[in-house]
Amino acid sequence: MSKLLDIVNSPWAIQPDKLREIRAIYETHMKGEKIDLDAVRSQTGLPLQNKPQGYDVVDGVAIIPIHGVIAKRMNMFAAISGGASSELVGRDIQAALADSSVHSIILHIDSPGGTVDGTPSLADIIRDAGEVKTVVAFADGLMASAAYWIGSAASSIYIDGPTTQVGSIGVVASHVDISQAQAKEGIKTTEISSGKYKRIASGYAPLSEEGRQSIQDQTDYLYSVFVEVVAVNRGVSVEAVLKNMADGKTFIGQQAIDAGLVDGVSTLDSLIASLAAGSNPLSKPAGAAGSHSITIDEGNHMSITKDFVAKNHPDIAEAFRAEGYSQGRSEGVNDGATRERERILALDALPARGHEALVATFKADGKTTAPEAALQVLAAEHAKGNKMLAALAADAPNAVPAATEPGTAAPAGDDSLPVEDRCKATWEKDSKIRAEFGTFDTYLAFEKASSQGRVSILSKRA
Repeated sequence: MSKLLDIVNSPWAIQPDKLREIRAIYETHMKGEKIDLDAVRSQTGLPLQNKPQGYDVVDGVAIIPIHGVIAKRMNMFAAISGGASSELVGRDIQAALADSSVHSIILHIDSPGGTVDGTPSLADIIRDAGEVKTVVAFADGLMASAAYWIGSAASSIYIDGPTTQVGSIGVVASHVDISQAQAKEGIKTTEISSGKYKRIASGYAPLSEEGRQSIQDQTDYLYSVFVEVVAVNRGVSVEAVLKNMADGKTFIGQQAIDAGLVDGVSTLDSLIASLAAGSNPLSKPAGAAGSHSITIDEGNHMSITKDFVAKNHPDIAEAFRAEGYSQGRSEGVNDGATRERERILALDALPARGHEALVATFKADGKTTAPEAALQVLAAEHAKGNKMLAALAADAPNAVPAATEPGTAAPAGDDSLPVEDRCKATWEKDSKIRAEFGTFDTYLAFEKASSQGRVSILSKRA
């Protein structure tokens, strides 16, 4: 009874509905009720064979079935569900590796998941096998939880169509308390253990807060291991798995491709033919997690775009980006150095005597071209010339107009007349005055200045 409780209460990586079904069967068995395997077989249509299925070889391709609930060893539910033993599947893979007639392996998966126990070991075997021979996972209907944990270790993953379910990355654990059921039957089980955590979540007593936290801590840790394994196997970051793939969500068909859980769609026959021909669509080199190439299986066409690669194969997108950055940076540095050298030589060739300091600033700024510098040098030269002219003009003496001897051009007539009238009379009368001053206004201005004592006669005319 204790062993059955441990199986029911242990952590599972499986779809919740299937776990409830398993618990119901085990609980029926723990109550002492006999399970009619023939009735289950008639109801489910599943072959109830409690023995390893082995594998078939088609054109050098070994096809290893992983169907039903996955458990470490064959047990009662494996018989009821047509389940798979992770230990026996591991043995089949080792046998296929040793089989000289086998060059490739297909894991034919149709499973809701199973116990966490045994799953990591099988995933390691699959990953190691990929170092020797091509291993491809093929999801035929369902590849969830522990089944995906196992399938993610393959070189590549295919689904058989648009309704195939993939994912359910998560861990679930439950606690069954049978103490009340025993009490009704007059039974009381007392457990004696050593160590605080030995039976902290016993099935023979209600679950305590400490027991609940212990189960939660164990479940959280196993979930983190699951996520990290998927990240390594798919060649993406843990953050990408948590964001796009995990949280227990199940993805259907194209959703699984878009999320990066699988690599494409194929039929089993097309996949066998491709491997038999020596090619593996979307394969990655043995041991190189996530280094997928983008080749689509014949008969299944897909448009490969930049966004598709970035979303479904971030490792390839990152490799392209890094390669492009490195190449672009190298070319950019070389081109920039050549252009800068040419710019400096052109600046040195400018006729810029007297403006060497200005040209030096152009060299240092890293952007001014020779034509732009030439315009600024010309502007500076022009400004320099204007400054020199202004300085010369400021130093020159004021010009003095020519003057005649006082009285020479004295107006005739009455001195009581206004100066304008007297000058006008003289201007009209004296041709020499007109010849000397040229205009009446000039003559009038001279007479006014003379009458005010503002004119000095430097010399007399001969």
